[in-house]
Amino acid sequence: MTTPRVRWRAVGRRGDGDLDVASVDAAGAVIERHRVAARELAGEVAADPDARWIWSDTTAWYHGILAAGVRVARCHDLRLCHAILRDSSLVADPAELRAAAVWDASPEDPTSDRDVLFALEPAADALPHDLDATLAEFSRQTRAMASAIDPGRLRLLTAAESAGALVAVELHVAGVPWSREVHDAILADALGPRPRPGELPSRVRDLADRVRAALDDPTASLDSQPRLLRSLHRVGVLVESTSKWELQRHEHPVIEPLLAYKRATRLLSANGWAWMDEWIPNDRFRPVYVPGGVVTGRWASSGGGALQLPRMLRPAVRADPGWQLVIADVAQLEPRILAAMSGDLALAEAARGRDLYEGIVARGTVPSRQEAKMALLGAMYGATTGDSGRLVPSLRRAYPRAMALVDDAARVGEEGGSVRTLLGRTSPAPSAAWRDLHADAAEPEASDAIKTLARSRARERGRFTRNFVVQGTAAEWALAWLADLRQRLAVFPSVGGHPVTARAHLAFFLHDEIIVHAPAEHAEAAAAAVREAADAAGRLLFGSFPLDFLLDVRIAVSADKD
Repeated sequence: MTTPRVRWRAVGRRGDGDLDVASVDAAGAVIERHRVAARELAGEVAADPDARWIWSDTTAWYHGILAAGVRVARCHDLRLCHAILRDSSLVADPAELRAAAVWDASPEDPTSDRDVLFALEPAADALPHDLDATLAEFSRQTRAMASAIDPGRLRLLTAAESAGALVAVELHVAGVPWSREVHDAILADALGPRPRPGELPSRVRDLADRVRAALDDPTASLDSQPRLLRSLHRVGVLVESTSKWELQRHEHPVIEPLLAYKRATRLLSANGWAWMDEWIPNDRFRPVYVPGGVVTGRWASSGGGALQLPRMLRPAVRADPGWQLVIADVAQLEPRILAAMSGDLALAEAARGRDLYEGIVARGTVPSRQEAKMALLGAMYGATTGDSGRLVPSLRRAYPRAMALVDDAARVGEEGGSVRTLLGRTSPAPSAAWRDLHADAAEPEASDAIKTLARSRARERGRFTRNFVVQGTAAEWALAWLADLRQRLAVFPSVGGHPVTARAHLAFFLHDEIIVHAPAEHAEAAAAAVREAADAAGRLLFGSFPLDFLLDVRIAVSADKD
């Protein structure tokens, strides 16, 4: 008689620097427990490649395991899953989870010099990394999911969220392949040659001189908005701000060089040489991703502007010699998610095999693609007045199920309720100040000003909940896409020794775009894997609903979109 393979394994820190490792059942009951040296953890993982590892925080554990040359296939990230389950309206009784407030701590910072995992004196607000606390929290979470209104959805969401945590660490370790030489050339072309420390690039200085000449003020301050506004007013440019849209409404010799100066200084500060030296000291940009960092479940970043690749700098994203980039983005992800969530067959048909907005035009709902885009995004984001609002009635007639879903979400939000995504991530409850305002507005003696403010705040919350259900579900689809693609790439042939970067691997992710870095001979297969993973993610979340997730996939040496 053979012993069945244990699916779940948990790990925790001991006070003496060693680790406790336990095999547990799906409810968290300990089957076997033993002590290992910290340096032996990677070997434990390698020896049981199919296990799902239960731990406090993926960032705190996985970096060391990867550094030892071992990849983790699956995990359960207690910190991330706690945040989901604590607030999910699918959980019947969240009191036990909410009482375990220590698990509300922020994620660890992988760039910190502090050894958070093995420090004898953890920070006051740190997660508990010991095994007993780990097993206790896992048991709380399994009980919460078992008694939930729809356990399957929450199990899928927590698995996807945990897989995303593994991806985030691997993305940081892999880095975005980057050419400092190309980056420097882009900056030099836009700003002039790299200046000496403390000096401005030549073209920035020239633009500043042109602005001051147009203002007839050689000492005008261009970087202080109040002072710049006074200078503009003196020459008859009566603007209330220095925003691009307001400046462009005026005709004056100062406008063109001022707008150019603003663009140049923005590039210099956001992605100039100082940024390059800090974030790209060699040939990799290593942003710090924060899974679940946005309330909808979207990722955030910790410094470095990770969640954007400025169009101007995309040519600097460049594959290594002998490698290529597979760049993929999903066309109209959130409107497609709306079609699937609502079960709106007409909207799904508009998206089948083509640009969704063109599909809406082809049905005769609105006259042009731009109007289709404006109307649909307006409906999802709450811009239901003006030009967008004018077109929304046509959308409601053509796609009643889709429009009803976001309209209902808005109504719930306006009334102070919460909404949830397809898999159960739930929007936060309104603040105490919001509730107090509406209580005051409901009083018989409430002033018109208070009533007006309360209505305004209600509409704001309605716009938030209207978008929450769609954006949050799109984030869930993206997690499923990432998780599936990660596993597909893991079986690609290796051309080196690193557990992630020696084969085709994920190098960048932003909401609806991914970049895979692949050996040239594996690029076509990686592109196929990207498409297959997108199809699999759609089936996982929406079953047989007939919806296409239209991908633009290209293979290139650089990420330049031109």
